[in-house]
Amino acid sequence: MLAEERRKRILELIERDGKVIAKDLARKFEMSLDSIRRDLTIMEEQGLLQKTYGGAILHGPTPKVRTMPQKESLRYGVGAPHENAISKLAASFIKKNDTVFLGGAGIHYGMIKYLPKDIPYTIVTNSLKIAEHIRTQENISSYLIGGKLREVSSGSMIDCLAMEMMRKFSLDICFLTGGGINAKGISTSTPEAAAFAQTVSSVAQKVVCLAPHEKIGLEMFMQSIPMEDIDILITDLGAPEKTIQEMKEKRLKVIFADLH
Repeated sequence: MLAEERRKRILELIERDGKVIAKDLARKFEMSLDSIRRDLTIMEEQGLLQKTYGGAILHGPTPKVRTMPQKESLRYGVGAPHENAISKLAASFIKKNDTVFLGGAGIHYGMIKYLPKDIPYTIVTNSLKIAEHIRTQENISSYLIGGKLREVSSGSMIDCLAMEMMRKFSLDICFLTGGGINAKGISTSTPEAAAFAQTVSSVAQKVVCLAPHEKIGLEMFMQSIPMEDIDILITDLGAPEKTIQEMKEKRLKVIFADLH
């Protein structure tokens, strides 16, 4: 099979399935993984696709700044496989007697089912949704940050009262996310959410960014956590390769969650 014919077939597979996995293509075309990656690189340079760490996806439209959160049924659903993989890996970072921050994002909610049950530790959260699920777990000491209740975001407090209370804590580890994550850092859709995330980061010994591939490369309205303040970024193999390389050049530790 000629190279152009093979690349045409690869593009057809992406258009049909939304993505391709490099190792699957190598088996299909009986080629080395390096050769397939070269094909994907050439096709990316031609503007036909976007390379990821696991393969490639179609180029999507430039996203708009999101000003409203998702509906609860979507935000706090069962979660996609790659999101659950990130949540599970993140929960494994919690150690005995740690003091941990969990926010009210869907990726935080996804961590609940993976939280350690055999060691004692403390969770600080600004989310009523998270607090309701962890308050009865005997091995977890839980604290709920107070502040003004909002009509959206399932009761996550992010106002000046919440920030003032947050500053009274000292955290071993915090798990943060945002609407967009690129080589500059984490960004979000509102100044209040950005300011609260900055406050959490300032009292934490370790900052872990939870970054599903859909958020990688996006930049939202307000910058919250600069890349230099992030210790570890957990993402999945769907993350765009170019943006991940830019992050690694800033000496960020990037870990990929395994779906298996």
